[in-house]
Amino acid sequence: MLISMVAFIVLLSFILLGLSLMLSMKGVEDREKSSPYECGFDGLLSARAPFSLRFFLVAVIFVVFDVEIALLVPIIYSLWFFKTSIGLVSSVLFLVILFLGLFHEYREGSLEWVN
Repeated sequence: MLISMVAFIVLLSFILLGLSLMLSMKGVEDREKSSPYECGFDGLLSARAPFSLRFFLVAVIFVVFDVEIALLVPIIYSLWFFKTSIGLVSSVLFLVILFLGLFHEYREGSLEWVN
């Protein structure tokens, strides 16, 4: 009884393994379909695809300011919890640095999408 159950499990495992190998075989015509496709760039074209540096700059600025906004949430909570003047001064200093960076990016023209 035990030997027949083990034999059945082994046979079923081999059948499933063979079936999965047969179904997963890729032909020559599927080579283009299985090539990596990343970020909207076709891999069959030139590797030097045009890329907008303006978009990259705006994306980096967005990430930097997004992280700074994420840092503001614990500052607000700590001001409510500790109620000290040192916390208030450091929070105001952080906000001043944040707005100075934003003002610099605005004056430089980095925040404008179209020149």
